[in-house]
Amino acid sequence: MATTEFIAAIEISSSKIAGIAGKKNSDGSIQALAYAQENASPWVRKGVINNIDKTAQAILSIVHKLESQLGSSIAKVYTGIGGQSLRTLENSVSRTLDEEQKITQEFIDQMCDENLDTMLSETSVLDVVPQEYRIDNTLQTDPVGVQGRHVVGQFLNLVARTTLKTNLELSFKQANIEIADLMIAPTILAQSLLTENEMRAGCALVDFGADTTTISVYKNNILRYLCVLPLGGSTITHDITTCQMEEEDAEQLKLRYGDALYEEELENGEKNECKLPDGHTMEISQLNEIIGARAEEILRNIWNLIQQSGYADKLFAGVIFTGGGSCLKNLEDAFRKYNKVEKVKTTRAIQQTIHGLGDMVKKDGTLCTLMALLANGTENCCQPEKPKEQEPVIAPKEKEQEAEKETPADIFANDNYLKELEEENRRKREEEEKRKKEEEIKRKEIEKQRKEEEKKRKKKWWQNKLEIFTKELFEDN
Repeated sequence: MATTEFIAAIEISSSKIAGIAGKKNSDGSIQALAYAQENASPWVRKGVINNIDKTAQAILSIVHKLESQLGSSIAKVYTGIGGQSLRTLENSVSRTLDEEQKITQEFIDQMCDENLDTMLSETSVLDVVPQEYRIDNTLQTDPVGVQGRHVVGQFLNLVARTTLKTNLELSFKQANIEIADLMIAPTILAQSLLTENEMRAGCALVDFGADTTTISVYKNNILRYLCVLPLGGSTITHDITTCQMEEEDAEQLKLRYGDALYEEELENGEKNECKLPDGHTMEISQLNEIIGARAEEILRNIWNLIQQSGYADKLFAGVIFTGGGSCLKNLEDAFRKYNKVEKVKTTRAIQQTIHGLGDMVKKDGTLCTLMALLANGTENCCQPEKPKEQEPVIAPKEKEQEAEKETPADIFANDNYLKELEEENRRKREEEEKRKKEEEIKRKEIEKQRKEEEKKRKKKWWQNKLEIFTKELFEDN
């Protein structure tokens, strides 16, 4: 039976383009109804779409797969925007009133508009997160209704390169798929993964992805800092390929034997080895030496960016890892060791309960953003069917009469004499038409000859006149 009420979402990431459709239950859980994915690594780098045509084809393929599972057409989808150039920029707007008075919503809206007027080269503001408002000497998160004269508004602008959003929108437009809402992927993910207590106490959410790692810092339920590190799980995989192996084999070895804090244990004096699909062997210690070196670099860079936010000592809920890269063994312990941080944990599932599709919807953190987009969707994405026009009811006799009108009877069907007569008349008509065409051609030739003779006659007349005039002229002289 076709499903006529559902929410659809598509996530474009560096490793894949994935789509999901589901519906929300009365108890707050989500029932997943369809899932599909396509490889995106050849034309999406660091979260940025490089090939619009290929991306549009992948989006269209996913939509068709979802529709076949749902038995219904999809009118629109929710999607998220993220990538290497996404970051936050702080900005402040100050205003001084002539006298102390109550702050109104109109006054705050004017300050927000002034914040958006800030010119940024080759970047566009995707969203604005108001921080606090300093009214005279006090800080307020909700300034409307507060008395004051001097107001300073602190704003956190979420910005990215203009091409990041443009290429995303063009890909969906070329696929002829409407975007129900374009969400900021990291903020939607944080709202679905983090608890209210964690966001209030202060925490750093680290989305350890394939090509990028996104760090979002929250304090007092407000986003304070966001940046994207251009390193991820695939960076470790590429390092392993330097040992003369394919990327797929390197990824499998990383997932199976990888350890961010590997300590070699000799068995009977022999080194542990792992076997490649082609039959070759590799020492596990050599594999994890490569993995550990790159993992240390990424984890130290993550902590460095958290420190740059200015909230490193205010994160009472600690650092929370998610994403596919967080599946690396002993990642939390490695982060504690390298950065001297105690509160570290990993979460790979959003707060809403997901039912359905079984193993198709992975629980390794790779689909958290997609699930968050689905959970935050509100509109029905099903394409409503057009009502069929009802045909007028016609009585049997009327149908026969209509059929007779539509199909003219062949009066020559069973009469050979009439057929011969019709054939003779047709032949005469053809001969008559041929005769008329010949007469018309002959008439045109006669008319053409007459015009030529007339032209010659006039020419001869002018020649005679010229001779007479010349003769008289010379006689006078």
